[in-house]
Amino acid sequence: MIAQLSTVAPAPQYPEFLQALRASGFRGQLGTDYATRTVLATDNSIYQRLPQAAVFPLDADDIVRIATLMAEQRFRQIKLTPRGGGTGTNGQSLTDGIVVDLSRHMNSILEINVAERWVRVQAGVVKDQLNVALKPHGLFFAPELSTSNRATVGGMINTDASGQGSCTYGKTRDHVLELHSVLLGGERLHSQPLTDAQLDAACTQPGRLGEVYRTARQIQETQAELIESVFPKLNRCLTGYDLAHLRDEQGRFNLNSVLCGAEGSLGYIVEAKLNVLPIPKYSVLVNVRYSSFMDALRDANALLAHKPLSIETVDSKVLMLAMKDIVWHSVAEYFPADAERPTLGINLVEFSGEDAAQVNARVAAFVAHLQADTSIERLGHTLAEGAEAVTRVYAMRKRSVGLLGNVEGEIRPQPFVEDTAVPPERLADYITEFRALLDSHGLAYGMFGHVDAGVLHVRPALDMKDPAQAALVKPISDAVAELTRRYGGLLWGEHGKGLRSEYVPEFFGELYPALQSLKGAFDPHNQLNPGKICAPPDAAQGLLKVNEVTLRGDLDRQIDERVWQSFGTAVHCNGNGACYNYDPDDAMCPSWKATRERQHSPKGRASLIREWLRLQGAANIDVLEAVAGQWSWLRGLPKRLRNNLARSRGEEDFSHEVYDAMAGCLACKSCAGQCPVKVNVPEFRSRFLQLYHGRYQRPVREYLIGSLEFTLPYVAYAPRLYNAVMGSKWISRLLERHVGMLDSPLISRYNLQATLAGCKVGVASVAALRELTPQQRSRSVVLVQDAFTRYFETPLLASFIQLAHGLGYRVFLAPFSVNGKPLHVHGFLGAFAKAAIRNAHQLKALADCGVPLVGLDPAMTLVYRQEYLKVPGLNDCPKVLLPQEWLFDVLPEKPQPVAQTFRLLAHCTEKTNVPASTSQWEKLFSRLGLKLVTEATGCCGMSGTYGHEARNQDTSRIIFEQSWAGKLDKQGEALATGYSCRSQVKRMADRQLRHPLEVLLEHALPL
Repeated sequence: MIAQLSTVAPAPQYPEFLQALRASGFRGQLGTDYATRTVLATDNSIYQRLPQAAVFPLDADDIVRIATLMAEQRFRQIKLTPRGGGTGTNGQSLTDGIVVDLSRHMNSILEINVAERWVRVQAGVVKDQLNVALKPHGLFFAPELSTSNRATVGGMINTDASGQGSCTYGKTRDHVLELHSVLLGGERLHSQPLTDAQLDAACTQPGRLGEVYRTARQIQETQAELIESVFPKLNRCLTGYDLAHLRDEQGRFNLNSVLCGAEGSLGYIVEAKLNVLPIPKYSVLVNVRYSSFMDALRDANALLAHKPLSIETVDSKVLMLAMKDIVWHSVAEYFPADAERPTLGINLVEFSGEDAAQVNARVAAFVAHLQADTSIERLGHTLAEGAEAVTRVYAMRKRSVGLLGNVEGEIRPQPFVEDTAVPPERLADYITEFRALLDSHGLAYGMFGHVDAGVLHVRPALDMKDPAQAALVKPISDAVAELTRRYGGLLWGEHGKGLRSEYVPEFFGELYPALQSLKGAFDPHNQLNPGKICAPPDAAQGLLKVNEVTLRGDLDRQIDERVWQSFGTAVHCNGNGACYNYDPDDAMCPSWKATRERQHSPKGRASLIREWLRLQGAANIDVLEAVAGQWSWLRGLPKRLRNNLARSRGEEDFSHEVYDAMAGCLACKSCAGQCPVKVNVPEFRSRFLQLYHGRYQRPVREYLIGSLEFTLPYVAYAPRLYNAVMGSKWISRLLERHVGMLDSPLISRYNLQATLAGCKVGVASVAALRELTPQQRSRSVVLVQDAFTRYFETPLLASFIQLAHGLGYRVFLAPFSVNGKPLHVHGFLGAFAKAAIRNAHQLKALADCGVPLVGLDPAMTLVYRQEYLKVPGLNDCPKVLLPQEWLFDVLPEKPQPVAQTFRLLAHCTEKTNVPASTSQWEKLFSRLGLKLVTEATGCCGMSGTYGHEARNQDTSRIIFEQSWAGKLDKQGEALATGYSCRSQVKRMADRQLRHPLEVLLEHALPL
């Protein structure tokens, strides 16, 4: 039996501060629950720091209330750290104080000035969100990041972010025109370039505003020579407290140079005015392949002579991981495989401009260089031409950070020395020494980066649960810091200093006191993200050191190794945050998009499970034995009812917080397909629910849902009676109020028997299939029934039968057998295992006869390929094909001019877990002279029975309206492959969508 779990309470002064904050008129949310604190304790780094609380301000006025209150003497021990997307690799937003999350509410684009090419945005706006809004105007916000679909503008400013194309477009600070910040004490700072006269006026202001300007000007005027000698002449320069650019090229004084990259240690950035640029009208990406990664690095200097927009590099480790990922399906054509001469490194060289002919001429000259130059061995090259093709290749490059975490075993690449910058001409020699350093410790590593800027992301592979390997972080960091210094570079060239700030004093030397005085002017009591970048003079807390901060591995090693391995799809989450994708037309994690609560994301749920498992172990509970130790349902009922009563009385148990996060999951499995590390929430969610409901009684609705497949065949004998009962208003009200279910579907009254007789459909049995001749088997197919299309959408089942019959195939109907997906979703894993074993044995017997098996609903059909294979004792289940997979081999061409265009709204589980599925539908339609365009859509919001549960109604509707609602009325008939999707459209929009099969039936016959 699982344990009741107590957790760490916030330090006493923090509840008092939060109470005072609420009393001051704060309008946002306050998060003191352990789930929220746990989720915000990690980012994409190796560190873990549990905050005391989190606050989610509604607007800048809320920020003023926070800053005003914390300046009061009674709250000078309070520490706060701003947080945006939370994907930093160096713990920049991690704190043991209060997290101030600006992403939940402060995410509006305030103004777009097309004529003057600038925008005003709140700090929580995501970069890709901004660029989507700018695209219709032909503009974009230039700094490019691998995390652009979840990185906030505030986070980019706070880390002075840059990435691909920085040699052309510069860093974030190069695009910041004005900033609106809130300083300690609540004063508002509007920073922008100032003339000397304006600077004089700024310095005479009272309070903290005047003090920060006076201090910054004094440093600039008195330390100019020292600044010139300390700051390196690199594209990436320094992130944070950039004294070298206090004066811009026009000689104006610009305080934004120190605010950009300050990691929230000087104030709260709440709004920014940014310059934006015209989108290049034409781009070509030259993908150059090498037999050695060092060849790719050494070639970069010669390639730079052609002045491309950027040069990105990727090593063999990342390439191999990409080949196993969903992304490879879209880019494989650009990286042809050669078994005799494998590609071990690539350079992605981009050329872009306004005129396609000019760009193509530059590309031609570049290709001529590749063909004529023999100083470096190149395996070949390909061209990705146009924005769509270039974007596809860069999507693979962007996933590099996450992909490096998706390796087998516990030794995994770790980010702690992964953003060094050196002069580009010295990069190859530098990396040679870097690799020798790692080789001396016997460490593997992966590499990718921006060779044009001299930045390479290197991640040594360590098992951070092993104390001996974790102890290597400090000596390797020390050695790399010294190595970069010898090569005229930086330890922190791109991703900020964060918890690696201990190297700041040594790097700045005599200039460090100037940084301290600047910090003291902004934050005299060291309350704003303390321990990062700089500490004010005489601060009680100095800079944090990498070996003095709690590491994830320190806590992970408290989890029993057997448990760790068993829950691998959760605990290996590395925090890369791909699940925070803001795009409503992307399938990844609809519950996060709808709620904006990070515990309702794959990363959040994985974090909660990790902590839950750790606390179970601390309570001496072996979760692997807990299921075996559970009593029978009836014997355990009294204890579960007592526990439920205790819960209703407010008894604390962290398990409840974990349950709330798991219950909000739609089990769509987009995370399993799209997460670079393959975090599979539905898999560990089911296991958690099984354990949780060993202690707490299930709601009645889960028993109804779990038993659905068992009861449907019986109630289907009296469809009129069933429909009359379920369709009555009083039954509907009863189900909603007392069971928590809405809009129960009605049984189809379609005359299936007539179709079966007309198409001479046989019952699939081993005996019947074995009687067939080999030729007859080659013209036969077994249709595997699922409960939804068989009983609720019978006409679709009939359509497949009629289509297959019309194509000359004999259809055999497999006896209806419980698939078990509803059981699995709700954690009835014992019953699911029995159903899976029984069904798999039946399917295997049929498949052994040599006739292909086909299932109609993608969510149900893919269970055979995924969940069945994880059932203990079930080592094999035959592949049940999706309809398009079978039709792809049997549907003949029927040449004719394109007469009609359709749009495909694909099921999220299908398109994320079987990436080729949508293109197969498109090709099938083209064979019949039809055009099918796959629409970019997120989740519909139904996902099995999720949308039918009353507790999910608001979220289900939000999810539907975020993406699907806007796709239904576009030109061309919309088609949907998922039963749940079609059901949701019927409920939410009163529209009946067809399945692609129905269109194929309409146009394919007669042949």
